[in-house]
Amino acid sequence: MFCFNNISQTMATIPLSWSTHLSQRQPNFVAEPPRLTGDPSKIRRFAVSCNHTNHGRDQKHDRENVENIPGKLDRRNVLLGVGGLYEAASLVLSDSPAIASPVSSPDFTKCTRGTNLNTQKPLDVDCCPPLASGIIEYKLPPVQNMRFRPAAQLAGKEYYAKFEKAIELMKALPADDPRNFMQQANVHCAYCNLTYEQAGDPKQKLQIHNCWHFYPWHRWYLYFYERILGKLIGDPTFGLPFWNWDHPGGMVMPEPFTKKDSSLYDARRNKTHLPPVLLDLAYSAKSPTKPSKILPNNLTVMYGEMVRNVKKIDDFYGEKYVTGTAPNPGPGTVERGSHIAAHAWTGEATPSGEDMGNFYSTGRDVIFYAHHANVDRLWTIWRGLRGTKPKDYTEADWLEADFLFYDENAQLVRVRVKDTLENEKMGYVYQEVDLPWLQNRPTPRVKKSKVAATSGAPAAETVFPLKLDKVVKVLVTRPKKSRSKNDKEKEEELLVIEGIEVDTAKFVRFDVFVNDEEDKADELDKAEYAGCFSQIPHKNSINVKTRIRLGLTELLEDLGSEDDEKILVSLVPKDGGDDISIGGIKIIYV
Repeated sequence: MFCFNNISQTMATIPLSWSTHLSQRQPNFVAEPPRLTGDPSKIRRFAVSCNHTNHGRDQKHDRENVENIPGKLDRRNVLLGVGGLYEAASLVLSDSPAIASPVSSPDFTKCTRGTNLNTQKPLDVDCCPPLASGIIEYKLPPVQNMRFRPAAQLAGKEYYAKFEKAIELMKALPADDPRNFMQQANVHCAYCNLTYEQAGDPKQKLQIHNCWHFYPWHRWYLYFYERILGKLIGDPTFGLPFWNWDHPGGMVMPEPFTKKDSSLYDARRNKTHLPPVLLDLAYSAKSPTKPSKILPNNLTVMYGEMVRNVKKIDDFYGEKYVTGTAPNPGPGTVERGSHIAAHAWTGEATPSGEDMGNFYSTGRDVIFYAHHANVDRLWTIWRGLRGTKPKDYTEADWLEADFLFYDENAQLVRVRVKDTLENEKMGYVYQEVDLPWLQNRPTPRVKKSKVAATSGAPAAETVFPLKLDKVVKVLVTRPKKSRSKNDKEKEEELLVIEGIEVDTAKFVRFDVFVNDEEDKADELDKAEYAGCFSQIPHKNSINVKTRIRLGLTELLEDLGSEDDEKILVSLVPKDGGDDISIGGIKIIYV
């Protein structure tokens, strides 16, 4: 959050001129800075504490709509863009110490190679985009030709011939064309590698991962990538394939991507994971899964990420991220689990994990787009599973967030989250396949276990903070027990693991188990498995502090532990435990 405790001092920190170093590199493009939108006469004042935390959404008052409260500013009417900060500040000089607003489009002229934020050494990668002469507010065109996205394992030779040709043409575009293959790969790099300042708070870097913008940003990214490919081959119905790794028939790397003479091939993949090896959705190089356990584990992982742990929309999408929020407030279930595992499993078998195994380079592997097409498909499926329950946030802090992309005509456009909610309205649909994980509710190894009462483990509040360099078992007290069906419908019981401090340059993973007696860390196909935290490396290194929430209501029902006063929680480091610190564990009800 950006605090105006000293307006004159704040203004002194804002540069008065635009950086021009990129215009020398790309003379055909000149950037136009995003501007403040909305009618200033309608902006009202409100008071916000500068002591705001990133994780306040467990409290009901954080959900209050302040639009009609006297003396308060509807923060949803204020969109801080680069160049609009002076105007916005002038509106709130009296009783407004801070502004919360949706994240806004970055200023491309301030994109830099930058320095590693931990080591302060120059980065050896430049993912800054070309600059443009103007920005157009993008409006979704009428759907005249619906694009069809097939399951990668079911698409035929004719489809792949078309796909390969499209990628060949993309790679053949001039190097400074924003639609060029490497330029498109750099789009992901720039938005995820802490390359941009946040518009409205230059002290914070922009990061669209590990927060509630993960799904909509990547949907826009694939949307334009797909339209570029379609235009190059003259096919308005062309759709990207989805790597169907949530289905047993699609859990191997799609064969067409492994042919060395194909434009879909990438040499920087793990050579030991070529077909017929199954993708491990709990992958860790240091703690490999037994081949016989990969399939049942994968189905359990998918059930947990799509059903068990996402009763609340926050847990599927990830933590709130607005102007002033530090990077990585908290990832959703799929993002931190199967999504990360597929990246790490596919990438080069080195600590840096290139290409798919490192966020800065992942867009250089064509399979990235098939992988994320499946992630996007899972978003569509999850929304369908919600029925009449809330499917999306209604806050403008989410809906009005905007980003910049180049469209199929090399035009720089501004897009908003609110236009991503229905994939059909964006002009594409997915091939329907079975969902074997949907009915794969895991069963417990031990029903009504007494392990919490007999383990002798210490109370959680006496242990943390600590480094996760070994398995940690703690007892966590449940504030409420023996909850009725009505209680469970009103409130979800959640295990919160907070203060997870990691260096973004490292691959890390740990798994979480509840009342587990067997201690078989590679067996996840059981009700005792609660979930995981993982991340793949970033090129830019920064220490972040984040958290995860794991659903307990259904899990405790399955374990027969609803009447227990305490539960035994096991944190099992799978990779990079020396680089993980945990601040605490607690149970909440939301």
